[in-house]
Amino acid sequence: MSLRTLLSRLSRLLGVGLAIAGLGAFAAGSVREQEIASCLPQEVATWTDGSDRPAGVAALRLVVRHDGAPAWFGAGQVLAMVDRAAQSWAACGIGVQVQALPPGAAMPDGAVQVLWSDERAAGHFGLANLRHRTLALGPAAFALLNRRNPAHPAQDTLQMVLSHEMGHFFGLMAHSRRCVDVMSYYDNGKGERCFTRDGRVPAGRTDYRALLPTACDIARCRAVNAGALVSLAR
Repeated sequence: MSLRTLLSRLSRLLGVGLAIAGLGAFAAGSVREQEIASCLPQEVATWTDGSDRPAGVAALRLVVRHDGAPAWFGAGQVLAMVDRAAQSWAACGIGVQVQALPPGAAMPDGAVQVLWSDERAAGHFGLANLRHRTLALGPAAFALLNRRNPAHPAQDTLQMVLSHEMGHFFGLMAHSRRCVDVMSYYDNGKGERCFTRDGRVPAGRTDYRALLPTACDIARCRAVNAGALVSLAR
């Protein structure tokens, strides 16, 4: 998602500009925390902007390149964020391995390359390319975010972007209509908005989305991959 799009959607829906906060901004036991931890049958809904499909593998291998990253993100920090997102997605039944790519080393066959590249991110914070097996992060988008709001916890945005784009490699191609899901879009650009369990429009100087896949994100992942994983195990 591009920075311009993100800011526009946040401004329209939440009445805020640039501020995005992490999970700690919400009180324990809040509706949002309940939504993250549980998924009701009627809450699995998408914008139908894509069709979920099996990941096609029993396990994913993600290899992280750190060259080109903004100076305020450390290599170990980014690797840990990729691993955190990957291990969270693994709850849907697909194995996962995360490793750093040493300088000069060849890319392992079949691996998903996590890299920093404005060209491959195409102006977005992050962009998944399933055909070329790349999860590209946009240095320019994060640099602009840092210039406009240096106090913003950029690691939260990076964690959310990694979790969201990684979800596409686990088979989730459509975006969620449930505001809290890491795979969500707040609106479809046609005047329709995402929903919450209590029916309230998210408000405040925070991003309502979770930083990691929610119970509904995992439920969708399990549903789309269940049959394929049985076939792969035979």
